Amino acid sequence: MTLSLWTHCQVATMQPQAALPYGLIQDAALVLDGPLLRWVGPRSELPPDLARACDVRHEAGGALITPGLVDCHTHLVYGGDRSAEFEQRLHGASYEDIARQGGGIASTVRATRQASAEQLSASASTRLRALLADGVTTVEIKSGYGLALEPERRCLEVARALERSHPVSVRTTFLGAHALPPEFAGRSDDYIDAVVAMLAELHSQGLVDAVDVFCERIGFSPAQTARVFTDARALGLPVKLHAEQLSDSGGAQLAAGFGALSCDHLEWLSAEGAAAMAAAGSVAVLLPGAFYFLRETRVPPIDVLRQHGVAMAVSTDCNPGSSPCTSLLLMLNMACTLFRLTPEEALAGVTRHAAQALGLQDRGVLAAGLRADLAMWDVQHPAELAYAFIRGHRLASGPVVRLCAGAGCQRAAAPVQPLRH
Repeated sequence: MTLSLWTHCQVATMQPQAALPYGLIQDAALVLDGPLLRWVGPRSELPPDLARACDVRHEAGGALITPGLVDCHTHLVYGGDRSAEFEQRLHGASYEDIARQGGGIASTVRATRQASAEQLSASASTRLRALLADGVTTVEIKSGYGLALEPERRCLEVARALERSHPVSVRTTFLGAHALPPEFAGRSDDYIDAVVAMLAELHSQGLVDAVDVFCERIGFSPAQTARVFTDARALGLPVKLHAEQLSDSGGAQLAAGFGALSCDHLEWLSAEGAAAMAAAGSVAVLLPGAFYFLRETRVPPIDVLRQHGVAMAVSTDCNPGSSPCTSLLLMLNMACTLFRLTPEEALAGVTRHAAQALGLQDRGVLAAGLRADLAMWDVQHPAELAYAFIRGHRLASGPVVRLCAGAGCQRAAAPVQPLRH
């Protein structure tokens, strides 16, 4: 395996116990051994024998290197758009009003069911390329806009195919319990029966990495959520939860009881829910784009999460109805300005903690033995990544060799994008 050495850079390792903020190393060196990091540290401490063994050497031009970013909550595959509903909200309609009138998720379900796999792939690829341009190397993609076996399968197959055609790692989440489809109107328990059957079928085909439920008064009850989670656990699948977005339903405690990887949204999270999440090691996934787009006023209880030591991730929640956003860097800024995270907390939220929210222990920090998923930035300090709220100008440029696990990604010289080795 070829060893490659990177120097003339500073590195934000995002190691949790690092002596300096961001785990920042000035005048750093990295040695990549194929798909893994072999060595990371101050250049002055690089073992001479290891330096001599490196076949390829790169000068990073003083750039900042961070872990590749992780977008841990997206609904990237869907049909249509909901711009008309945006207008309705500006005229006073609430998200719940629109949903109860047959809009909201139901309107996206209609468009998604009508779309072919090719159409879904084309639109999702456009969104995914925007995320990649923001330094994303790992993305979670949820289903939940098919709400029947065949369209759910189609969406998950498209998500899997995106990993083969783009330089990115994809984790798929089955969100069949996202909303009640029209053919099950008034029969939510019957629909949960269908969700459980869909889960078993889709899992048998290798399409599901995790299971999610929308537990809310316009979604599914705690009892219905528990039924889906029980079946997920029987299949050996981890669970996640859309929790406490519009009300406190006790969803966080319920999810924590199933050892959930994460609870997401959490504007109405209680102290009891935060304590349960802390005990279970569940990550709080903050979604400032949805908070902003829906013009919410209740901020997630950040201080309570801090007090209980709950890891906080940040994500785009890319979806057509409440967060039509494809910039994870913009979410860094919003997490700081709207939710009052520090820039260091925000960057941890799209690296270390976002990886944890997906159950991935091999990325999110830069350390020997972990994946060489890197992003290189033309900035002087990591705080700049959260400071500016326009995207597309901060990835460094210059010739690099880029590798990735996806079948469609080849070794190539290209401007520095995320470096996925």
